[in-house]
Amino acid sequence: MSGKMMKHLLTYALCGFLLTYAPTISTASNSNIRQVTDLDFTGLIGTSRERHFISFMNKYGKEYNTREEYMHRLGIFGKNMMRAAEHQALDPTAVHGITQFSDLSEEEFESRFLGVKGGALLGGSEAPVMDVKGLPKSFDWRKKGAVTPVKMQGSCGSCWAFSTTGSIEGANFIATGKLTSLSEQQLVDCDHTCDPKDKSSCNDGCSGGLMTNAYEYLIKAGGIEEEDAYPYTGKRGDCKFDPEKIAVRVTNFTNIPGDEEQIAAHLVHHGPLAVGLNAVFMQTYIGGVSCPLICGKKFLNHGVLLVGYGAKGFSILRLGNKPYWIIKNSWGEKWGEQGYYRICRGHNMCGMSSMVSAVMTKIS
Repeated sequence: MSGKMMKHLLTYALCGFLLTYAPTISTASNSNIRQVTDLDFTGLIGTSRERHFISFMNKYGKEYNTREEYMHRLGIFGKNMMRAAEHQALDPTAVHGITQFSDLSEEEFESRFLGVKGGALLGGSEAPVMDVKGLPKSFDWRKKGAVTPVKMQGSCGSCWAFSTTGSIEGANFIATGKLTSLSEQQLVDCDHTCDPKDKSSCNDGCSGGLMTNAYEYLIKAGGIEEEDAYPYTGKRGDCKFDPEKIAVRVTNFTNIPGDEEQIAAHLVHHGPLAVGLNAVFMQTYIGGVSCPLICGKKFLNHGVLLVGYGAKGFSILRLGNKPYWIIKNSWGEKWGEQGYYRICRGHNMCGMSSMVSAVMTKIS
């Protein structure tokens, strides 16, 4: 049998899987998950691909200036439908499909929406070992009011800044009882800190950075302004930081070892945590608990915020319930589960426990 024939058979098999299982996962209360059954993956076969592409354009307000650009994006869209089908087969506990990123190549997506530099957090001290006895079976800082609404980084590799501000917002809430949205733009414009152990890992606005570098910058700068005082623009500009407008001061930060019980303990006792992970499955993610069969643990390229964990998440093919982490992303509420991502606990899935840090703050 030729390689081309094998590829076609694989395509049909993946489509059959999606048509069989995606409707079972969908729920009436989640339009993002229903989307995968609305579009199925029949667009992988025949001329219906363009019909799905037009539906995608209407849903996400996409416009292309020329026929050449339209055809170029249509081609990428078709490849991403195939990629989503492959992701679905590799990650059957989640739902993968068409997202707002389906007209972007992998390279475009990575350059515009990811941005963590380096393979590990090198700055900062190691967090103390905590007692893990008596931890709740599930926990969610959103329910306690410590998490601001999902934000949108736009086409700017500033995920590291959103991960940083999210952790500080949570720590400040625990200290003061007040939830204050803080300025990512201050970090994008003003923070050029390099990791002391790796001078190639420098914070560089929309070109990426590290959360621990950002903490170092904020300690030296004196603190961070509120988002309303220094609003986000989605692009790097001149630094306009005003020390008179500091809302929260950062006093210290620590790196949490890769033990997931320790991560849970620090999360419960210290607030939301800044996390770096491998985002390879996130471009096509729609919902469910992501527990891919294969996902690199050392290549970390996206900064997110860990806000909670759950005791179980239903799995069709792996039968049984999987514990999961609850991740706040910075791609807006139309992505994932209203802007959130659930990923398996207990396996350092996609490097989830390799780059975790906590921050300490004081009232300005």
